[in-house]
Amino acid sequence: MGKTIRSLENVPFSTRLLKTKAFLRCHFSTPSSFSLPFTSMATPPAVPTAAAAAATSIAPIFINTATLRSIITYKSLIQHFRTSLPIVTSILHSPPRQSYSLSPPSSLLLMPSWSSSSSFPYLGVKLITYFPQNSALQLPGVNGSYVLFDSATGQTLASMDGTELTLWRTSCVSGLASEILARNDATVLVMIGSGNLAPHLIKAHLTAKPSLRRVIIWNRTEEKARKLAQFLENEGKFEGVCFESSGRFLEEVVGMGDIISCATNSETPLVKGARLKAGAHLDLVGSFKHSMRECDDEAIKRGRVFIDNEMALEEAGELVGAFERGVIGKGEIGGNLVELIKGEKVGRRDSEEVTVFKSVGSAVVDILSAQLVYETYRNGGL
Repeated sequence: MGKTIRSLENVPFSTRLLKTKAFLRCHFSTPSSFSLPFTSMATPPAVPTAAAAAATSIAPIFINTATLRSIITYKSLIQHFRTSLPIVTSILHSPPRQSYSLSPPSSLLLMPSWSSSSSFPYLGVKLITYFPQNSALQLPGVNGSYVLFDSATGQTLASMDGTELTLWRTSCVSGLASEILARNDATVLVMIGSGNLAPHLIKAHLTAKPSLRRVIIWNRTEEKARKLAQFLENEGKFEGVCFESSGRFLEEVVGMGDIISCATNSETPLVKGARLKAGAHLDLVGSFKHSMRECDDEAIKRGRVFIDNEMALEEAGELVGAFERGVIGKGEIGGNLVELIKGEKVGRRDSEEVTVFKSVGSAVVDILSAQLVYETYRNGGL
């Protein structure tokens, strides 16, 4: 029986589904493939043997962090979002994230998503723990897992590092947005922040815009920015790109960027709109609650604002505050990412226009990322 289970691990999903349907028809003798097994109390069906049931089971896969990194690329995930988001958005159910307070200040967050179509046979949930006090223990404050299930049978398909998955999906959403909205001749990327997300954002933008040749990293602690720049330089993955840190005033650094990407927890505006150069693209990633702001009202006023999804209008401090102060109205938002991909909304209109992209994340891009990781693994992408 052990050999039988292992032999099914590489069987395609469609084949497994056909086997499951055949199994149900054989053992439950019903006129409909997935109707209730007991159509009559007179002649109950035979109970399937344990060996037969095991033959249709799927062995769950654990994809560790190192494996995830080895089978996914920024290019593949950006392209996956571009081709898949317009298709799956209408068939995925993704309720608002659920947050539970634990012992203060810790919390647990759940982000579920599931498909209503056999064309995308998945359901999944991301579980995130937030323990900010872990810094005193030299441990990460945020930890997560993602669990992917078969939406036709409910069987567990895979579990993977949810924290790492989030870093990839967040950066590649920003990369896709800059691919659409930033100028094609952009040469300078300014990265504000040097936390765990920063190297992913830098690589996603460099992948999306091959014209970039200079990356300037700014952080309140300059030494952290210097170490990140040195790390990326030593990696040598982007030939012809110069990585550097800056100890200059942020206002001066912002004015140098063709693309400015922010990944901070700042509650005071870092990017001043008056300092943005003509034609700049501003990528705002860090804020996810009303008290957080990475740019001032002038940046929102100067730029045409785009969002990853509608939740940004309710959660992002930069936008909620701008609405409350009458800087812009919700009707002035340029569009969301799916509308941009489909061409339903116009992105950049000219080389002088300032564009702003605000993302807050969603369970939709989580499950799409998990799908790509899982299917690449199953197809021998190691």
